[in-house]
Amino acid sequence: MADTTRTSRFKSVCVFCGSSAGNRDCYGNAAVELGRELLDWKVDLVYGGGDVGLMGLVSRAVHSGGGRVVGIIPRSLMAREITGETLGELKEVTSMHQRKAEMARCADAFVALPGGYGTLEELFEVVAWAQLGIHRKPVGLLNVDGYFDPLLAFIDKAVAEGFIPPHQRGILVSSANARGLLCGLEEYVPVEDAVTSRFAAEWASGD
Repeated sequence: MADTTRTSRFKSVCVFCGSSAGNRDCYGNAAVELGRELLDWKVDLVYGGGDVGLMGLVSRAVHSGGGRVVGIIPRSLMAREITGETLGELKEVTSMHQRKAEMARCADAFVALPGGYGTLEELFEVVAWAQLGIHRKPVGLLNVDGYFDPLLAFIDKAVAEGFIPPHQRGILVSSANARGLLCGLEEYVPVEDAVTSRFAAEWASGD
């Protein structure tokens, strides 16, 4: 039974995930668990549209429970044989660039489930935006059964080698389960430094 006492400071969360379900049941189970947690927290789902792979599992979990689902998809990917049906509300855009911009605009936080090239590209774009101060929204990894361990080790290596400032390592929040991740996102404090402050001011002014 859903915990109706739980509240969130977020109205919506954007989920990046694979159009494949992966080779093990744990990935699909985690997608469903995340969808149910979003329902418990009364948080809307923003995602890339369609009902295939992990995208379909998380969107069906939210939609079937009565939650709001917003799918954002380029016209070129709207063929049903590519993405299947989009549940809930559909926002049609003209390009992949516009899709990412609209997903970021509509969401108060971001979560990446296991996925491939597309998931990683979407993830690191919003991480880079956070690094530059373009947004102050938290970014999380649902690290299912250690899927993202090599990626986190790479980021730690980049910090150790001087390519990522140590204080910016905390931009990425990670947890092995959906509830722990959402709690971590709720507690996230944005990175503040001279670079993020300058870019944030310029972004807000439109310069």
